Amino acid sequence: MNSIFSGPLAGRKTRIALAVAAFAVAGAVFFSRSDESKPAEAAKVAAARPALTVSLTAPQKLDWPLVLPANGNVVAWQEAVIGAEIANFRITEVRVQVGDKVKKGQVLARIASDTVASELAEARASVAELEASAAEAKGNAERARELKEKGFYSTQLNTQFQTAQNTAQARLAAARARQQGADLKVSKTAVLAPDDGVISARSATVGSLTQTGQELFRLIRGGRLEWRAEVPSADLGKVKAGVVAILTAPGGETVKGAVRAVSPSVDPQTRNGLVYVDLPVTSAVRAGMFARGEFSLAQSPALTLPQSAVVLREGFGYVFRMEGEDRVAQAKVALGRRLGERIEILSGLEPTARVVATGAGFLADGDVVKVVDGVAK
Repeated sequence: MNSIFSGPLAGRKTRIALAVAAFAVAGAVFFSRSDESKPAEAAKVAAARPALTVSLTAPQKLDWPLVLPANGNVVAWQEAVIGAEIANFRITEVRVQVGDKVKKGQVLARIASDTVASELAEARASVAELEASAAEAKGNAERARELKEKGFYSTQLNTQFQTAQNTAQARLAAARARQQGADLKVSKTAVLAPDDGVISARSATVGSLTQTGQELFRLIRGGRLEWRAEVPSADLGKVKAGVVAILTAPGGETVKGAVRAVSPSVDPQTRNGLVYVDLPVTSAVRAGMFARGEFSLAQSPALTLPQSAVVLREGFGYVFRMEGEDRVAQAKVALGRRLGERIEILSGLEPTARVVATGAGFLADGDVVKVVDGVAK
């Protein structure tokens, strides 16, 4: 029996095996092609998906001030050095401290007055004595003149009485001058403020002796400060009296001043000239501070964008403008002035361009985006 059925059965088994193998190969090829097509389709889906949802803005043309930056020191407009006008007298009282505001004529310190008071009393007594002597000499001279006219006195004797009268008057005048000096000396025992202002320094101490030329106080006249800005000689001619200057104090506050004068000379070493700017009374700046600022010279048109639309990379400025309906292109731009939250675009951007307003830092050249809210201002 094996010999009878071995031939046909073997052929049928072979054909079945071949058919199964063919189906297996076809299925493998089908599934392999299906697997190969999935990454391509996924890439297409990923490429079509937006990288970011953005809002757009358009450049605005505004009139902005043309500014000139500068640096300089804040100093006192005028600082008066106050000292004692009499020497070798003891200070008995100090009435002000550094930072105090004072008025013209206000007493800052007092000096011992007992010695000068005794000198004044002596001068007054001397004046009283010489006033009596001068009155007696005047009476003698008048009588001598009358008796000479009657022939009782000679001309020589009359001249002697007249000379005695003139001498007494001269001595009286000298005594009165000494009394005036003593009065003045007494008044100098009070150290007075020469003007309204703020005390910026004090070296006077109770018990110390006054010396000629010794500084007791320093006074900022009127409490006025000024900014002495250093401006390059090439730009010095652009700054005129009355030009507005805006300072930035070390604490971040801004102070607005006005140019009072421009130096007529330039430092031969730095090639900078000084511009004197009057400052208002404020606690934001103090004498001795270093401050940065800028002068507003004129108005000029500027093509501006919000600062959020500008991306800084490797020291250059870039914006992302729309190309078509859903794709952005990176554009390199030259930056200029800044005012508030906006920045000037000098070149690299058309005035009619549509620019990504926010989130530009997360984009790359050629990204697909989704635009919302139209064009922002």
